[in-house]
Amino acid sequence: MVAPPRLERITVDEAVRRYLAAVEIDTVRDVLSPATARSYTRDVTEFARLAGPGTVLDDISGSDVDTILVRYQAAPDARFTDPGAKTGPGRSTSTVNRFRQSVSRFFSHAARECWVQADPMLWASPPARSREPLRAARTALSAGAARSLLTADAAMPARADQNLAARDRLVLALLLVLGPRVSELARADVADLTRGDLHTTWRIRGKGGHTRTVALSPPLADALDAYLTGLRPSLAERRPDDADAQRALLLSWRGRRIDTQAVRGLLRRAVNRMPDGMRREATPHALRHTTATLLVAEGWDVKVVAELLGHSSIATTGVYLDRVDGELAAAIRSHPLGSAFE
Repeated sequence: MVAPPRLERITVDEAVRRYLAAVEIDTVRDVLSPATARSYTRDVTEFARLAGPGTVLDDISGSDVDTILVRYQAAPDARFTDPGAKTGPGRSTSTVNRFRQSVSRFFSHAARECWVQADPMLWASPPARSREPLRAARTALSAGAARSLLTADAAMPARADQNLAARDRLVLALLLVLGPRVSELARADVADLTRGDLHTTWRIRGKGGHTRTVALSPPLADALDAYLTGLRPSLAERRPDDADAQRALLLSWRGRRIDTQAVRGLLRRAVNRMPDGMRREATPHALRHTTATLLVAEGWDVKVVAELLGHSSIATTGVYLDRVDGELAAAIRSHPLGSAFE
């Protein structure tokens, strides 16, 4: 008969240190994205500060977790350095719920490792419902705005050797046509793309270590070829000893792998150069919504769109589908019983 594992009474500080080591391993194995790992690290480190680094982890109860969540919510949001950038004190409900999810994952790990007898999150109060105002505008761009963004000249070089128009055009096209996560785009390698005479495919390394392979349309393959044969070789030459840069698909003007902030920056520049009537603030995630919405509006099956975006459930894809202007009226006009009373 196998004896049950014995409880290991360790401090919060030690538990966090071991947990973040496990998070780092999962990041290297592509089980977690770097952005998710940073979020877990930030939240669990803050939890340790609020709980007390020297506190024994198993001594934390559900009511203690509630107290920590209240203290977290009351603290100012460090993301906003400008006091006028956010109305009201403390953190939003959605931010607190994200923090709660990080802490819950930490305690699930602790329960598996026998650092706690029972997960205190089971006795904590349920997460608060977000009562934030509805967004003023749709997340997805209209088809016209998306076409305008694709033709916008995002690159505004300060010097001739910083002309990144071919790279920026490729980035915008990939985001709008294929809808990858910004982290998937940033960590793409040249070896992930297979260029053939008939078609070009991209093996996307997604969340949780999952991969999916998508085909590039001929215009998108042409944009890729223009970047790979024209601009990228000159950028890669700037850091010949950087192994990561030599592997990376998308490079900065300094020859380093592009990061997610750089992608957001080039998108902002492209948006600013759109015509006034079409211009609307957008993020890489909004372009992911745009891909899903426009494909479904064109009649593509939601299951196909879910596979393209890397969603394991079509329920997740449903969240990405914004209402298309005129869609409801068109549906009523085409209703099979619409002419029954004529």
